[in-house]
Amino acid sequence: MKLSNYTSEFKRNLTLAYPVMLGQLGHVLVGLADNLMVGKLGAAPLASVSLANGLMFIFLSLGIGYSFSITTLVAEADGEKDIAKGRNIFKHGVFVTIILGFIVCALLLISQPIMYYMQQPVEVVELAKPYYAVIAYSMIPLMIFQGLKQFADGLSLTKYAMQATLLANVINVFFNYVLIYGKFGFPELGVVGSGIGTLISRFMMVAFMIYMIKTRKEFSEYIKGFSLRGIQKKVLKKIYDLGIPTALQMWFEVSLFASGIFLAGSIGTNTQAANQIALNLSSMTFMIAIGLGVTATVRVGNQKGLKNFVELRRIALSIFLLMILIDIVFAVLFIAFKGILPTFYVENLEVIETAKILIVISGFFQLSDGIQVVVLGALRGIQDVKIPMQITFIAYWIIGFPICYFLSIYTNLKGIGIWIGLLISLTASAVMLYIRFHKLTKKLIYNTNGVA
Repeated sequence: MKLSNYTSEFKRNLTLAYPVMLGQLGHVLVGLADNLMVGKLGAAPLASVSLANGLMFIFLSLGIGYSFSITTLVAEADGEKDIAKGRNIFKHGVFVTIILGFIVCALLLISQPIMYYMQQPVEVVELAKPYYAVIAYSMIPLMIFQGLKQFADGLSLTKYAMQATLLANVINVFFNYVLIYGKFGFPELGVVGSGIGTLISRFMMVAFMIYMIKTRKEFSEYIKGFSLRGIQKKVLKKIYDLGIPTALQMWFEVSLFASGIFLAGSIGTNTQAANQIALNLSSMTFMIAIGLGVTATVRVGNQKGLKNFVELRRIALSIFLLMILIDIVFAVLFIAFKGILPTFYVENLEVIETAKILIVISGFFQLSDGIQVVVLGALRGIQDVKIPMQITFIAYWIIGFPICYFLSIYTNLKGIGIWIGLLISLTASAVMLYIRFHKLTKKLIYNTNGVA
């Protein structure tokens, strides 16, 4: 095929992806605002937020990953033009995410004592505890928002979640400012104030999405007679069969990065702070990949509903190519500005010097990280989740974690060794997942058309 067969899809891909990109970037900006404002209090408060968020995301990733199944099923129903099916998935999706919100909250509250057994500096753990407790309760509105967002994304209506997240950022920054530092008559709460700001902003996200779904005509057919009564086991099972492997895919990756945070913390506060800076910057570019990953899920899911596998493969490859081009730009920027970026977070020279090296490594793994995200999104659109789950486990925990652990603990590389391990694991994941996609789509085309 000509290159134009793929580049011609860039505009449509970006039209669908950019609201998701901005919305996901908004989530990271909540964390960025927390880090920048808390970082002004010192390295230990910044490390405490890193520790709490690292442990939180281990559990949250399961809930968010599970909710991705809603997008997959709604996109398929949308491709089939089956509104009744989409309405049914919406109802069950909201039910599931409400339950997940309470489960994730409970798991976080129960797991709080784990921080004492993770070889972290005592001062960091003591600062992290109250922040972590507040963040745990924010999981309930966050998971409800996630259910509403995944439904809207599945209908290709990605702008509403973006708007909700941008509004949440404004609210979060305001309450961070007044509660961390005690401005305008509010109490000076330090790290805890940052958590309260995040909690308030997440409730506002849910309120905004409910308002949009109730008032916008695009959703009107899907909310007619909406009720959480009459929940069907067969629909829950369908969400479960897609949701559990998808949740584990995400959990394997997030838990690896969280393990990197804990390893960095066991080395020292400055290493932990440098790790958090590089991780926060990488998270912002990762959200761009998430946007294109959702685009892959939606557009591939639409074509699956139409059973047009030739077009499915062409569209997916166009998204992969777009991701490669974007990630090359990010890699160049990370490497070019490695000396400037850390100074926005801290003034500690040791932290800055370590962070500079980590940012360079992060620049190199931009490509691998982006590719594995969009290929996973495309495979979710085909509803192929079990084999990708096994691939991600091998890449992150059979290959990646042992390298991270050995290089950081048993060599002089320390925190740098953690990021070398992350780079290798992401590359392995990207290669294996693409091979899976290539073979599977060729098989689907052959079985349908008789040609590969």
